[in-house]
Amino acid sequence: MKNRPSMRAGLSMVELIFVITILGIVASIGSEIIAQTYESYIIQRSQYRITTKTELALSQIGNRLRYAIPSSLGFRADKDSAFHKITEGNSGNDKVLQWVSYDGDSFEAIDDDDNRTPGWSGFCDLDASSEDTIVTPASKLGFADTIIQNLGGGGLSDTVIYFPDQSSYDVSGRDGDAKITLDGTADTIWERYKLAWSSYALSIEDGDLYLYYNFDPHIGADLGEHKALILKDITNFRFKGNEGSIRIKICKEEKIGMEENATIHTCKEKVIF
Repeated sequence: MKNRPSMRAGLSMVELIFVITILGIVASIGSEIIAQTYESYIIQRSQYRITTKTELALSQIGNRLRYAIPSSLGFRADKDSAFHKITEGNSGNDKVLQWVSYDGDSFEAIDDDDNRTPGWSGFCDLDASSEDTIVTPASKLGFADTIIQNLGGGGLSDTVIYFPDQSSYDVSGRDGDAKITLDGTADTIWERYKLAWSSYALSIEDGDLYLYYNFDPHIGADLGEHKALILKDITNFRFKGNEGSIRIKICKEEKIGMEENATIHTCKEKVIF
């Protein structure tokens, strides 16, 4: 009895080529989907990062500007140009926003929980004050002097008093904890005052945003040399306002990956009162 040859299942050459073609198409589609997903992830990550950086910068700026003395807000075309008050309007191309900040640190600080007296109270006793001496009850001027020095200022003797009528007077020192002596005489003493020891400025330089700090607390003073980088690669910096509020707009760009021309942009605005 002869054995019959067994039949073996297999693929013909045409079927094999067809299968390889199908697998190639599936692999091509799959790799394209993966590439698009990864590209979308890179863009979203970059958008989140650039948005976060811009919002943090605006938050820092807002924290500084909330202590601004309204009458001191001004602008310059650049850091070496003439100073103009913000009430005079700005061209939209100015690169420097400048202001004097009152000393919020020693105004809000409390030395003793049982005796919650601030460094300076912001109020004058008009009956007890004179043209060269400000009596400021509920103050602890020695405490304010220490805080100012610890923050890098020269102390109470390097501060300036600002009254609501926009007049300002240099301080020469203190007599105890509740009496400020002026370097000169005041034309009018007001019931309220603010104490300042530093000016601040935002300046765009070579596309980067810097904060100038710890310089002369007089309106329109030169910016000095102390500065810190706030944000890099700024494409647009605009501000507009008056003595009641100011609107700031910052636009920033950032590279995506290693490609030279692959960038992402974002713009954020903040209104500070």
